[in-house]
Amino acid sequence: MRIAKYIANAGYCSRRDAEKLILNKKVKINNILCVHPSEKVTKIDIIKIENKYIKLNKKIRLWKLYKPIKYICSNKDQKRRKLVFSLIPKNLPRLISIGRLDFMSEGLLLFTNNGDFARKLEIPKSNYQRVYRVCIRGSIDKNDISKLNQGIKINKITYKKIQARIEKTKNPFTWIIVKLKEGKNREIRKICDYFSWNIVKLLRIEYGPYKLTNLKEGKIKEIKKIY
Repeated sequence: MRIAKYIANAGYCSRRDAEKLILNKKVKINNILCVHPSEKVTKIDIIKIENKYIKLNKKIRLWKLYKPIKYICSNKDQKRRKLVFSLIPKNLPRLISIGRLDFMSEGLLLFTNNGDFARKLEIPKSNYQRVYRVCIRGSIDKNDISKLNQGIKINKITYKKIQARIEKTKNPFTWIIVKLKEGKNREIRKICDYFSWNIVKLLRIEYGPYKLTNLKEGKIKEIKKIY
């Protein structure tokens, strides 16, 4: 397989980040500098990243974490914000996040030790549904929900049909359930801005077959890979 794929499947980082490591001359194959991400390797080759050995993960493992607000889904941040990876216990293997949640969003975030599996769950053609509970300050016009469910265009960006419904109202708040598969960058927040809905809380509760259930905020738990 290609060296970038090998590194991703070893759980070291994503395939894209592996390509960057190679281009930055951080990777060696059998003690020879790797010069291109397309170089082929086998299970018997010795792979080093910055002089540290890495090996393929024989078993794909999966974890779920309840991401709190004000955490960034990254390994580093120039603004020195709190990192979601700091919530992962040091005794766990190096993990890769499956998708992201923005700084002020919370809820279900998945992690795996396998880069290819992470990519499979992320890419749009895999058709994984994400489900969110959104708390809005104020009331919501049901006609706006109908418009949203038919698909809308915001700033020349077309957002496909999603499933949204009002879950409950308790003055001065309205809770809605939003189900989507496309998952464009900050999609729900941009949609809410378009309708002038003031978000109080944005919580992801499902990702494909995986659910947040009763996981406590900031906690991580290994779960069974369903498919």
